[in-house]
Amino acid sequence: MRNLVFLFVLLTFSAQAQKRARDYGIKIGVLTTGKLNAITDVAGVKVGHKTLIEGTNVRTGVTVILPHEGNLFQDKVPAAVFVGNGFGKLAGTTQIIELGNLETPIVLTNTLSVAAGIEGVVQYMLALKGNEQAQSVNAVVGETNDGYLNDIRGMHVKAQHVKDAIAQAQSGAVAEGNVGAGTGTICFGFKGGIGTASRVLPQKAGGYTVGVLVQTNFGGVLQIDGVPVGEAMKKYFMSDLLQDGADGSCMMVVATDAPLDARNLERLAKRAFMGLAKTGGIASNGSGDYVIAFSTHTAVRVKHNPDDRTYATTQLINDATSPLFMAAIEATEEAIINSLFTAETMIGKDGRAIQALPRDEVIKIMKQYNSIR
Repeated sequence: MRNLVFLFVLLTFSAQAQKRARDYGIKIGVLTTGKLNAITDVAGVKVGHKTLIEGTNVRTGVTVILPHEGNLFQDKVPAAVFVGNGFGKLAGTTQIIELGNLETPIVLTNTLSVAAGIEGVVQYMLALKGNEQAQSVNAVVGETNDGYLNDIRGMHVKAQHVKDAIAQAQSGAVAEGNVGAGTGTICFGFKGGIGTASRVLPQKAGGYTVGVLVQTNFGGVLQIDGVPVGEAMKKYFMSDLLQDGADGSCMMVVATDAPLDARNLERLAKRAFMGLAKTGGIASNGSGDYVIAFSTHTAVRVKHNPDDRTYATTQLINDATSPLFMAAIEATEEAIINSLFTAETMIGKDGRAIQALPRDEVIKIMKQYNSIR
C-alpha cells in the first residue's frame, strides 16, 4: 500500500514538471504570453494546492486563488460570474452578482466538498487580523465531480486542507495537471487537471495582463489550436470509443490588472467561455461550466469600511475592452490544453484508470496539419 501511494505521489510531481503545449511548439493565439504564462503573471495573484492521494481510492484536493496579498475582506476586488451551464454547485455567486465584488480567496475542489471549502475559507477569513468583528463572509467555492477516480462519497477534503492550500499559496510558476482540485478530473476522455496561461496586451492597448486558471473535467470533441485531434484519434463524444465522455464540469478563473468594474468583468468572463468552446467543449447537460473574473487594479478596489459615502474610481472605457476579450479567449483555450499536456495517467477508485493525453500521437497529428510552430 505504501509503495502504491508513493507511486502516485511521484506521478503528481511529474505532472508539475511535465512539458506544456508551447514546449512542443504549439502556439495558441497571436498575443504575447506573460513571463510565466500563468495566472500569476497578474501581479499579486497567488495560487495554492493541497493534493490528496491516499491508498487506492482517494484522488482529490483543493486549489485556491488569492487576488492579492492583503486582507480581501477589508479590501475587496471587483468581480463577476458567468454561468455557461449551471449544472454545478458554485457557492457565493449571488452576492458577487448583487454587489459586484469578491471578499475571499476562490476555492476549487470536488462536488461533495463544497461545504468543507466554505468552512475552511470562512475560518481563514475570520482569523485574519482586522476581521475580528466580521459576522458575514461570502465564501466562493467552485467544484467539478471527480467521482470516477476518487471516493467522492467519502468526503475526504476537510476545512484544514483548504487552509493548508491558502497557507501554501504563492506567486510564481503554478503546478498543473494532477494537483489540487485537478487530481481526479477527466477531460475529453483523457486525464484532465489544473491548467493555466496568460496574455499581455501591447502597450498601445494598455499593456494589461490577463491570466486564467482552469479545473478541467468535461468533454466534447477535442481541438488543439484548431486541429481536430479528437476526431483524428477517433476518441470523442458520440464516437464508438467515447460514448459517455461529455459530462463533467469546467471551472475557469480569470484575473486581470486592467481597471474593470463588475459589468465589464462579466463581459470578460463571457469571452473566457469562448475559449472553452475553441477546445471542442460542448457544455453538455451534466457539465457545470462557470467563469469567475476579477480585477486586481487598486483604483477599482472596494473598502469594507470606507471613510466617505462616495468614492472616486478609474475604469476602462467600453471601447478599450476588446483586446482584453481576445486575451481571455486565448488564455482560456491554452490553459485548458495545458491541463491536458501536464496531466499524467491516473489509477484511482476501484482500480479505474484514465490515460494521459497521448502526446506523441497528438504531436504527429499537429504536424500533419502544419500546426507545430
